[in-house]
Amino acid sequence: MVFSSLLFVFFFLPIVLALYYLAEEKYRNYILLFASICFYSYGEPRFVFVMIGSITVNWVMALLIEKNRNKKAGRVFLITDIFVNAGILFIFKYLDFSVDVINRILGTDLEEPGILLPIGISFFTFQALSYVIDVYRGTVKAQKNLFYVALYISFFPQLIAGPIVRYSTIEEYICHRECTQGLFAEGSLRFMAGFVKKVVFANNLALVSQSVFSCDPKTANVLFLWIGSICFSLQIYYDFSGYSDMAIGLGKMFGFRFEENFNYPYISRSVTEFWRRWHISLSGWFRDYVYIPLGGSRVSLIRQIFNLFVVWMLTGIWHGADYTFILWGMGYFLLLVIEKYLVKPSERKNRIFGILWQIVTLVCINLGWVVFNSPNLRFGIRYCLALFGRYKGKFRVDADIIYIARQYGVFIILGLILAAPVIKTIREKTEKTRFSACAAVAEPVIYGLMFLWGVSFLILGAHNPFIYFNF
Repeated sequence: MVFSSLLFVFFFLPIVLALYYLAEEKYRNYILLFASICFYSYGEPRFVFVMIGSITVNWVMALLIEKNRNKKAGRVFLITDIFVNAGILFIFKYLDFSVDVINRILGTDLEEPGILLPIGISFFTFQALSYVIDVYRGTVKAQKNLFYVALYISFFPQLIAGPIVRYSTIEEYICHRECTQGLFAEGSLRFMAGFVKKVVFANNLALVSQSVFSCDPKTANVLFLWIGSICFSLQIYYDFSGYSDMAIGLGKMFGFRFEENFNYPYISRSVTEFWRRWHISLSGWFRDYVYIPLGGSRVSLIRQIFNLFVVWMLTGIWHGADYTFILWGMGYFLLLVIEKYLVKPSERKNRIFGILWQIVTLVCINLGWVVFNSPNLRFGIRYCLALFGRYKGKFRVDADIIYIARQYGVFIILGLILAAPVIKTIREKTEKTRFSACAAVAEPVIYGLMFLWGVSFLILGAHNPFIYFNF
């Protein structure tokens, strides 16, 4: 089940909201837990046992670690928990890929197990790991109530595509929270905004990018390829940030406050800034649980570079078991090494240089998404080379370009404009003026109309995938 579906919007969510607000406060967590299990069970019921098993193991380990925190046994339990979680990820996500690598290197013919990937396994595994590690560090206390830990890990708004929520940020909301009309209204608007991002923008941009990525880069029109790459860059932003907006909005509707996961990443002036604005919960996770424990930037230059290598290798692998994701991660590793130790844009006062580096950053991000979205490494490299005329493809306005402009031009243009903080700026400008009252009335009306527009796409059976469900 996905948030951008008629089943979720008009059946599942209203029922859960009704049960939640009609129930006494002491029963609300259990209603949400039951709803979360039902939500996850909808697609593949058998995988719910994987999640329940993960929850149980991490709950037990956290209790054992807290009991033995200052003893050697506590460290043993932590290492065991890390290996168990890593093992779950390896078996379900990377075993087939590992067998393929072994076959290629050793020339063997081992059969790939063909294990299906449970939706959202990377997200709920990382949440569980962060909880146990924080208990070991003494940042949070181990939760003795298994059902509360289960709710934290399986809460359906952020279960299958994030944001990755820390237990420390929502511990108080699990134990006690206030559900106000204002917070519910705020959450409803945020949910509608994310719904429009996903259904209206991401889904329509996906039709363009899929069409372009299905062609042969060697013979394709170069302008056609550039449009396709830009459309995918916008598609993945509106897809994932739209999901995050819906998750944050749903959380508020139930009294939870999640941290932001996106902050207009395409206005970034450097690669470092981009990763402070894109998938904030994931980059923060790797910073706090991998980069800093390895020594961060407090060690020698060589060790700093090694630490970056480990983080970006893991970031690439986290996104999927494929050479394209590894190259994508290694690309960011090289870019960050060049930026942090050679270019150092933050230390330069030259405005023209800053603009040029921002352009280089955006081009590199776009090329990274090309590799990320490619069916294989060879295709991704060919596509990137073709963008710069390697195969002498023509750069022209042909029938395909005209068709895209007529059918999807409005989504591309609005997508580019709204990827910048335009709405945020307008809201801030009108907040303390005589138009603030009008804006307060107009905003929910506009959101509601846009939401209905998005619903009309679903009624008509529009293309409706979620990219990050694969991770």
